[in-house]
Order: sequence, then structure tokens, then C-alpha cells
Amino acid sequence: MGLFDRFRRKPRPGVLRTASNQDTSHLEQWTKSRHGVEAYVEPKTTVTETTVVLVAHDGEWTRRRVASPDAARAFARKQGMPIYDAGIVGYPKRMRDYTARKKANGEI
Repeated sequence: MGLFDRFRRKPRPGVLRTASNQDTSHLEQWTKSRHGVEAYVEPKTTVTETTVVLVAHDGEWTRRRVASPDAARAFARKQGMPIYDAGIVGYPKRMRDYTARKKANGEI
């Protein structure tokens, strides 16, 4: 171990990464560059913290960590978009279709 290794911010095994300002910034920019965006909150698991999936009108989507389900709802309210609980309503068909098209084209 080097002299300054303990000061580096490396993820430690078994420690979940929390939401960051970069995550929120990405979500804001992504929302502004697309239309018809809806939010889907995913609950915290043993592997990841709470996340939100944003889905655009054409099915394009992105996922990022958020601080909590309440933070996801506040974000959606601020952006003026509907928000759903992914564990209850699932994901929209257009999202699955978008991913299938990308796979068929060899983009994923």
C-alpha cells in the first residue's frame, strides 16, 4: 500500500455506491434532451441502491442511482413527469421493444 492510497476514493467490496451529483446531472440533461419522458423507481437491493429509470417516448432509457424513492419523486415532480413504481407496474413495452431493436441491430 502506497503512502497516499488510503486517500483515493476507490469502491470497496461489499459497499454500495450511493447517488452522486453526476447521477442527478445526467438525469436532468437526459430529460431535457428528450420528450415524453416517464420515471420508474426501482427499490434498493442487496447489489444497488435505489435507482430511477427514465423512459422516453420512443423507448430509449437510462438508469441512475437516486438517494431514495422520495428523492426520485421529487426529481420527477420538478421535471413535470409522471413517476411509477417499477415493482408494481413493471416497465413499458416501448422500453423492451427499444432494447430488442438495439440487440437485433448489434448495438448492444
